[in-house]
Amino acid sequence: QVQLDESGGGLVQAGGSLRLSCTASGRFSHTYAMGWFRQAPGKERRFVAAISWSGGNTYYADSVEGRFTISRDNAKNTAYLQMNSLKPEDTAIYYCASGPWPLSVKVLKAWGQGTLVTVSS
Repeated sequence: QVQLDESGGGLVQAGGSLRLSCTASGRFSHTYAMGWFRQAPGKERRFVAAISWSGGNTYYADSVEGRFTISRDNAKNTAYLQMNSLKPEDTAIYYCASGPWPLSVKVLKAWGQGTLVTVSS
């Protein structure tokens, strides 16, 4: 009964920035880690970033480290993904996810519906 709703996607020029938001509702546990995955057309869904329930631990895919920052506000049941220096290869549908730490597809409890990020050259 956990529901995750993403927002913030859109079209942006290469080098620009976007901030994605993910709000949890229903039977959501604040002890869950939250994170982001992405899926480009014809490709597998890949891990992007994760943050522990306390916010004290974060982990990033090598392809985005140094450009993306994940954060969370437990009072608002919301996680964020700040994306800077965007590249065309970042174009994908971005999915919010939650589950026990460390976050992985093996322990995920919920997925969001996805929000499309398109980065033009």
